[in-house]
Order: sequence, then structure tokens, then C-alpha cells
Amino acid sequence: MYRVVDIQRVLEKVAPPQYQESYDNSGLLIGDADMNVKGVLISLDLTEAVLEEAIQKGCNMVVSHHPLIFKGLKSINSSHWIGRCVQKAVKNDIAVYAIHTNLDNVLTQGVNGKIADRIGLVNREVLLPKKGNLSFSVKAPALLKREVVEAVKSIHPQSLYVHEGFVNPMTDGKGDYFDCSGVVLPHAKKELQRVLADFSVEPVFQLNEYLDSGLGAGLTGELELPVPEREFLDFLKKRLNTPLIRHTQLLGKSVSRVAVCGGAGSFLLNRARAAGADVFITGDFKYHDFFEADNRILVADVGHFESEQYTIELIFDILKDNFSTFALHCTKVNTNPINYY
Repeated sequence: MYRVVDIQRVLEKVAPPQYQESYDNSGLLIGDADMNVKGVLISLDLTEAVLEEAIQKGCNMVVSHHPLIFKGLKSINSSHWIGRCVQKAVKNDIAVYAIHTNLDNVLTQGVNGKIADRIGLVNREVLLPKKGNLSFSVKAPALLKREVVEAVKSIHPQSLYVHEGFVNPMTDGKGDYFDCSGVVLPHAKKELQRVLADFSVEPVFQLNEYLDSGLGAGLTGELELPVPEREFLDFLKKRLNTPLIRHTQLLGKSVSRVAVCGGAGSFLLNRARAAGADVFITGDFKYHDFFEADNRILVADVGHFESEQYTIELIFDILKDNFSTFALHCTKVNTNPINYY
């Protein structure tokens, strides 16, 4: 029988919680990590209707993209929909897990990659890379060289250099030491500390100055063939199943290079322009933000929900190949709070 923590581990292997933004609240929000899982319902948002669907389907875990609890709660009561959701989840022993900006920030199997899949982008790159990698160094007794090196290898470092043993004059005759160094992804920091603690060894870390090509906000990619702007907007409307696209003035040129940011991406507009994108696809653009396109890029606001709706499929695909003893369901509830008239 799989537990909630087993679901967490699979999801966090793809999108470690350390990759979430400082304002975010991803992770296990409600429930017991050791609880056995009967079924998982996957949604973009968690609402009372989604929880009721989970109950009807016999699911005792909901994985959502957007966190139910985003800001600090000062009360949990029935006067607000979040309080009602928390009460309903607790009353029915439903674990609630969110995988939000950490899933936004990974290039492979991330939210923006799913959008790129829908519209057929190739040659993908992170639009705004982060400084993600950590350099580390380890000094340990030479007698433990084999064990320590194997422990370091077990966390799959991106690089590892092992140096020959030497006599450290500061050891006061306590014996030979060796050292090794390398690079790990940030989510491996605690794991490296843990495996080395068995040998009473403490690694030293330093943030690399180099940007991580697989970690960061948004992405850019290219269409297989250039497409006229109007034709591209028609194509985009169909592929993202959106009833409308709010966009800036057409520039009278073909679309070849495309920038993407699921959800609210206005903060990446200048970056998209600098990357040479012909179109920037995102959601939640405000009135004055559209002016910043300055007739240099076509902004296509497809809607927040519409840009991220296929994240449900993304999470389902991450989980389906790892678990076979319980049911996985994609929600049938449309959680988009925006209606179109």
C-alpha cells in the first residue's frame, strides 16, 4: 500500500519544493504523510466541488497545482470558502498536496513545457534562468574514502572530483585525509548532508555563479515553420481551448520564436522581448501592462486558467507510471472562477 509520502517523493523528484518561489506555499498542506492512499484526484484548484468529487470517487488525496492555503490563515470556519474546504478535507480524512511554482520553474516536465507540447515548440530554453547549482567540498579521513565517495555518488552529483589523500598539518597526527568536490542541484543539499552525517563529515556548500539551464521562469521555443500572426492566434485558441485571446496590436509579421509563461507572466515581458520572441503567451495581463509591449512583441493573454489547465494532465502523467495499486483521477470540475458572456 502506498502512502501520501510516496506520492510526494515522486512529484518532488520532478519538481523539488526548494524550487518554489519565496511567496509560495507548495507541499503537503493538509493530512498525514504516513496515511495509506486509496485514490488520488488531480486538479488545478481545490474547491468544495473538487473535494466532493474526491469523496464520491473514493479518493483520500487531492493533488492540486494552486495551493488551497496560500496566505496565513487566522481562522478556519464556514464563513469563507477556504475555511470550508479545510474543514471538509479534515472531516473526510483527505490529504491535500500542492505543487505550484516549483512545477512552474522546471523546464523538463514542467507547466510551461506542457504548454509548449500543446503548441509544438522545439529548441526550448528557460526564459529567466535561476542560479540553482551548488558547489560542494568534503574533507574526510582517508580510511573512509571508499565509503564516503560511494555515499556522495548515491545522491547523483552533476560532477564529482576525488583528490588523493594527504597529511593535514592541522590534524595533530590524527591521520591522512582526502578531499572531494563537485556540483549538486539545490534539492540534494539536505540529502548530501544526511548521508555524510553517518561518517561525522560535514560538506561545505557554495552557490554557483552559473545559471541553471533547466531551472527558472517561463520558456522560449520555436515553431517548426513560421506562421502569420492571425493564423497563429487561431491555432493557439484551438490548442489551448480558450474562448478568447486578449492581445496587443498585430505587427504584420510571421511568428517563429515564442515565449511562454503559464499563469500570470507580465513580469517576464521585457525578458521575452530581449529573447527575440515574436509572441509572448501568458495570462492575467493588466491594462497598463499591454502598453509595455511597445509594438515590439505580440502579447497573447489566453487566460490564467486556460494557460494552466493542462497541468492536470501533466501531474497525471508524472504519477501514472509509478503507482498501480490505487486509482488516479483527473477532476471533471471546471474550477475556472471566470465566466465569459
